[in-house]
Amino acid sequence: MKTIPGSKTPKLIQQLQWIFNPTKYLKTNHRRYPDIFKAKIIGFGDKMILTSRPEIMQYILTHDRKQFTSPSGLNAILRPLLGDSSVLMLDGDRHRQRRQLVMPSFHGERLKVYGDLTCRITEEVMAKVPQNQPFLAREIMQDISLKVIMEAVFGVTEGKRYEQLQDRLKKMLDLFNSPLTSAFLFFPFLQKDLGSWSPWGHFLRQRQAIDELIYAEISDRKAHPDSDRTDILSLLMSAKDEQGQGMKDQELRDELMTLLTAGHETTASAMAWALYWIHHTPEVKDKLIEELNTLSPDAEGMDIFRLPYLTAVCNETLRLSPSAMLTFTRVAQEKVEVAGYTFEPGDMIMGCMYLTHLREDLYTNPEQFNPQRFVDRQYTPYEFIPFGGGSRRCVGEALAQFEIKLVIATIMSQYCLKLADTQPEKQQRRGVTLSPARGVKMILEGKRQPQPVRELELSRQ
Repeated sequence: MKTIPGSKTPKLIQQLQWIFNPTKYLKTNHRRYPDIFKAKIIGFGDKMILTSRPEIMQYILTHDRKQFTSPSGLNAILRPLLGDSSVLMLDGDRHRQRRQLVMPSFHGERLKVYGDLTCRITEEVMAKVPQNQPFLAREIMQDISLKVIMEAVFGVTEGKRYEQLQDRLKKMLDLFNSPLTSAFLFFPFLQKDLGSWSPWGHFLRQRQAIDELIYAEISDRKAHPDSDRTDILSLLMSAKDEQGQGMKDQELRDELMTLLTAGHETTASAMAWALYWIHHTPEVKDKLIEELNTLSPDAEGMDIFRLPYLTAVCNETLRLSPSAMLTFTRVAQEKVEVAGYTFEPGDMIMGCMYLTHLREDLYTNPEQFNPQRFVDRQYTPYEFIPFGGGSRRCVGEALAQFEIKLVIATIMSQYCLKLADTQPEKQQRRGVTLSPARGVKMILEGKRQPQPVRELELSRQ
């Protein structure tokens, strides 16, 4: 059997590298240990193993709840943001039941409704971007994505509570917009409330204000039930588990926080990266616009969603510039042998999606943005794995892919943009995810002629 190698770098240095420059940390170890290595990173002691090899990831992620478990306690870094009752913080049967309650909100006919509002919101936000002035694509994409998830979750587009909640959420998440401020999530000893002027104290006050707004919305819904509502909050409030029990207010709050934070931050980064790569690679932009121009006047959201080159562009963006680096942790329950390696009971294993997407045996010239690779080849779910896998696979995957494609299609077919910064954009830690370091600075030159994405009549059913 092969020995699992490990970095000789002192533990504290590894931890600091992981927080302040995670992509460099991962790439450095990947060059030394291409398939698998032991990592001493925050919160996991000395038994953490990272693997980028698809066969190993597939085995581990398809043996959930058998030879491996995925304990929610190892997701504790997310607790300050999400609470104890989020689907990400549950185990076993409770986790399975909650996923079954939440999943219908992101599939089937629901996607058609989200498609309609996504295109409308994109046009509304882009219409306010001033021409011939630099703007940060990451901020504009966050605005679009936050409005989409807010409307999908609450089913409202206006009102004081809606505006306050949107403003508070953005301010709270922007507290972790750099590696330095993200360190507060990784080091519990920094999580001290020293008053509203202190970073953690400021975070706690923003979170409390958000909680009050969410609980007020839940209370109003209970006082004025409306069976015709189809937003996610209404669906969750009416859902019952196998015992006929509905969700408690705390559970609703934690689930809504999960959807509101995880549901828009990562998508916003992906869309900003897509705009960067499209405009950084002129031949890709030309080919994409050419495809968008083939849409018929009565094209609907699913017609856009199925466009092959648009799909390839979005997939290549998620491959080369992923928001998430790792799958959720799996813990070996017994001695397991996979691909010549032995995992002992208690070993903690994470699939490193970031490094899988940079494997030269899967992707020729992996650092190059080349959507054509997704046209020419079909990758397995463990070779291209931007949303994780197994029992912890991202619940909102379908909505995220749908939203990214519709936003990019709407912008690229209606607006002429260019990059305002010639320096290469780099990935940087933002909380527990990755984001464009400088925010992708762009300039809106004007409306594109002649052929916009057609008005999507998705709500006509």
